[in-house]
Amino acid sequence: MTAKQTIEAGKAILGIEFGSTRIKAVLIDEQNKPIAQGSHEWENQLVDGLWTYSTEAVWYGLQDCYAELRKDVQRQYDCEIESLAAIGFSAMMHGYMAFNDKAEILVPFRTWRNTNTGKAAAELSQLFNYNIPLRWSISHLYEAILDNEEHVSDIKYLTTLAGYVHWQVTGQFVLGVGDASGMIPVDPATKTYDATMVGKFNQLIAPKGFSWQLLDILPKVLVAGENAGFLTPEGAKKLDVSGHLKAGIPVCPPEGDAGTGMAATNAVKQRTGNVSAGTSSFSMIVLEKPLTKPYEMIDMVTTPDGSLVAMVHCNNCTSDINAWVGLFKEYQKLLGIPVDMNELYGKLFNAALEGDADCGGLISYNYVSGEPVTGLSEGRPLFVRSANDKFNLANFMRAHLYGAIGVLKLGNDILLKEENVKVDRITGHGGYFKTPGVGQRMLAAALNSPISVMETAGEGGAWGIALLAGYMANKQGLNLADYLEKVVFGGNTGTEIAPTADDVAGFNRYIESYKRGLAIEQAAVDNK
Repeated sequence: MTAKQTIEAGKAILGIEFGSTRIKAVLIDEQNKPIAQGSHEWENQLVDGLWTYSTEAVWYGLQDCYAELRKDVQRQYDCEIESLAAIGFSAMMHGYMAFNDKAEILVPFRTWRNTNTGKAAAELSQLFNYNIPLRWSISHLYEAILDNEEHVSDIKYLTTLAGYVHWQVTGQFVLGVGDASGMIPVDPATKTYDATMVGKFNQLIAPKGFSWQLLDILPKVLVAGENAGFLTPEGAKKLDVSGHLKAGIPVCPPEGDAGTGMAATNAVKQRTGNVSAGTSSFSMIVLEKPLTKPYEMIDMVTTPDGSLVAMVHCNNCTSDINAWVGLFKEYQKLLGIPVDMNELYGKLFNAALEGDADCGGLISYNYVSGEPVTGLSEGRPLFVRSANDKFNLANFMRAHLYGAIGVLKLGNDILLKEENVKVDRITGHGGYFKTPGVGQRMLAAALNSPISVMETAGEGGAWGIALLAGYMANKQGLNLADYLEKVVFGGNTGTEIAPTADDVAGFNRYIESYKRGLAIEQAAVDNK
């Protein structure tokens, strides 16, 4: 079928992901190729000291994103979306959305970005003997209990952003296992919330006398491939205000952006991994067995089909590089030279390849915000050098590219060196890899591992959740890993770059200086 025929026959599949700065919709055909897209830009707001998006912004953004998709379909194919083979919703993981028995939100959505949950996360980590990150839903819930927030006694439903949108358009209060694993830990054997930890939490809060226990308020957990409900007539109107989209479309389990990143990079099989590097960065490696002990800088989540994943999540990645490139843009304008940002990024990134393997002693701390992995509560972007360091453009750019993935290396060194985790393939995606071969080579040096990049990786999480929706509709008797490997990617593993011994040794020298210099970063936080 042509793309137009696929859409008119109702056989296209829709994936929508709520990212931190953009809501994106991708329509794919029966060969899993993107055929149309729409997007909506949005920003979080700081309200009463907490980062949030209003529910009004959620629905306006979703509707505007879908309207842009409709326009793209009309412009390209001169037809209307009436029905679809499947839909999937995804969103930034974690955070806190609590509702009463009338499905009214009790406090503004608390996003993953909030770090007010330190006491709760520390107590729960000790109670469970399991690393519980600040941004997880259980941390937010327990912090609200510790802070004696009045709304807690009225909670009837607790979910994530993806779970909320899915619930409202299908009537089903469910969550994909990957997203659920960012609420409270999931047992890979049962593929639902860890029963022992749920019991410990209920005992912990029992003196409070709430009318609910934890499982009463959490969504039901589903794995990839299961049907998670159908678009209701009300849901169809919430999505498509023009009224053309029909109800009854099957919807796959809602997932977090970690799970969609795994799907989009064909990294759900054990011994595979991926690195997403953009505004923030995170790496995920699918484990063959649990780690020997909990680590504060490593989060344990799951693939969309329930396999255990070790995640290193870093709050900062390319924002400081973007700021410096903006400075070069201003300089170019000052000289009266027309600015092509793609060309500017490409030339500066490629200049880094000419730098010394250890950046000539230069160090970059890209901490626009705090970085929990290195224990920094706030961020101060810093460029550090001594008088005798080799200060030139190539080393300057290389230091910033190294600095963007420095924290990522620290976390992965634990996995690859201390825990001796085996990984056959790591795939990179995100803006850090946009200039061919450059970020890929830097990451290969950092992790001392070959790094692959696929052309399709740039399609992102909306494509990833569309693939998961397609899997639900068209499993062909395959498990998720084999479906992605054989049906979606057809054995294509992308373009691989292996690390060189000089680059690895250079990055190791850089990271030792980086670790010693963290005291400088801490001093900057303490004194400004």
